[in-house]
Amino acid sequence: MNKEQIVKELNFKAIRSSGAGGQHVNKVSSKIELTFDLEHSEALTDEEKMLLKTKLSSKLTTENVLILTVEETRSQHKNKELAIKKFISLIETNLKKPKKRTPTKPSKAVIKKRLETKEKTSVKKALRKKPKLE
Repeated sequence: MNKEQIVKELNFKAIRSSGAGGQHVNKVSSKIELTFDLEHSEALTDEEKMLLKTKLSSKLTTENVLILTVEETRSQHKNKELAIKKFISLIETNLKKPKKRTPTKPSKAVIKKRLETKEKTSVKKALRKKPKLE
């Protein structure tokens, strides 16, 4: 994964931010909408694209375009930087392959202890019962 090449493939669009802010919010487009076309990206390999398609399936559109919006600050430039950071961290975390789990067996001492406690509780519960009068 080449970060510089991926950043070049990003498309940005400035939109008017929602919420409170008075007259300023009605005039200035500070919200940033970042779009990334996963299907036509040249910075990612086919294997990476397939992995991202499966992991980011809920965030992708039907044309496999990832859309991120950032409106945290009043500055358009800061929002753009935040969007890039958010996008790169999202890609990096979803490209990591999880460690393969090595199956282990419980030790003999643990098995013995578990069976002993089971026996003790069963005896304790048996003593709670009313005796049979025959």
